[in-house]
Amino acid sequence: MNAQVSLAFFFLCFIILISGALSATFTLVNQCNYQVWPGILSGAGTAQLSPTGFMLDPSQSVSVSAPTGWSGRLWGRTFCSQDSSTGKFTCASGDCGSGTVECSGAGAAPPATLAEFTLNGAGGLDFYDVSLVDGYNLPMLITPKGGAGNCSTTGCGVDLNGSCPNELKKMMNSLSSECVGCKSACEAFGDPKYCCSGSYATPDTCKPTDYSLFFKRACPRSYSYAYDDGSSTFTCGGSADYVITFCPLPSDSPKSPGGGAGDGSSPMSRGVLTNSPSPLLTSLIINILVAVWDMMQLHRSCTDKGVSNI
Repeated sequence: MNAQVSLAFFFLCFIILISGALSATFTLVNQCNYQVWPGILSGAGTAQLSPTGFMLDPSQSVSVSAPTGWSGRLWGRTFCSQDSSTGKFTCASGDCGSGTVECSGAGAAPPATLAEFTLNGAGGLDFYDVSLVDGYNLPMLITPKGGAGNCSTTGCGVDLNGSCPNELKKMMNSLSSECVGCKSACEAFGDPKYCCSGSYATPDTCKPTDYSLFFKRACPRSYSYAYDDGSSTFTCGGSADYVITFCPLPSDSPKSPGGGAGDGSSPMSRGVLTNSPSPLLTSLIINILVAVWDMMQLHRSCTDKGVSNI
């Protein structure tokens, strides 16, 4: 009997460790008609995920696991190439400056559309958003899978490079007429009123501008400037996984504002009102419990045979 209890206790501890270690899976999907090189940067004090950069062909997807408590950002790099003589890898937009496909702890050079996450934050909730504060380079959508509560889809599914104001456009190079990104006004002009810095470093003094409103009107659920929290930050509980889609289909993209943190009335809310873990974790737990039961039955059978032979 003691062996049975010890065995069950061991597997219970194993299940707890597994459920805590595999906090979320990010599935990055490329629906663009061109290659995208995702980059991943962990927040301060958080271990880097693996890999930190890779290539996605059109229609390709890759899944990356993140531990509980992870925070960081993901983005897409475009128009990337490797120098045939030096081997240096660079991208026209979203480049992380590492010189290789993997970003290895380096962030995106603006302009870049950012998917930002804090897993298992306040109240045990995941916090996530799509930010255009550092500008925009390609359409992006975050779709929670599973989870509990107001797990809303968010992002910017619109191509803004064509409609970007001329003074904000980032061109492929000095000789090109192709726009590969739309800068933030802060990046373009460096003015404190656009950067929410200096005397504009509070919510009361830093207000929306014509430039931030350009982004907000096109993508009402995305961060358009530093203090755009109310309609741009979303939460999800219950061990959700997340799909990050580059160039989402129009039918997948959020079309109405609202639904930020704490707003349960959002028409885009896809929360599943259950505290169940993700399907992968549920399947793993069930298989482990079945194995524990079989081993306990085998142990009991062997014990009974030993007693009967005495």
